[in-house]
Amino acid sequence: QVQLVESGGGLVQPGGSLRLSCAASENIFSINVMGWYRQAPGKERELVAAITLGGSTYYADSVKGRFTISRDNAKNTVYLQMNSLKPEDTAVYYCAASQYGSRWNLIIGYDYWGQGTQVTVSS
Repeated sequence: QVQLVESGGGLVQPGGSLRLSCAASENIFSINVMGWYRQAPGKERELVAAITLGGSTYYADSVKGRFTISRDNAKNTVYLQMNSLKPEDTAVYYCAASQYGSRWNLIIGYDYWGQGTQVTVSS
């Protein structure tokens, strides 16, 4: 059972930056895909970014060019660097791990989830 703990959320002004971290309790060398999801009030949870064991990445259109996902397998940590933040980025951000990565683009494809960290973008 892999435990994921997110950190780095908070309140930031529009145009600002935040870096989210996701620390795993076990070695993530065996995790094919790590992802970041977000869920805003009244909306469905959506995939923001994902990264494979080999370093290939995926980004939702709404965050392309602004967000960067990375993973440090030696530290069992995944990061989400968020720049040029907008009010519509406000949401709870969740880290997730897909052991085999076969359905990485679907919520059901993820085996482990963190508790989430709140990101609020407001002036």
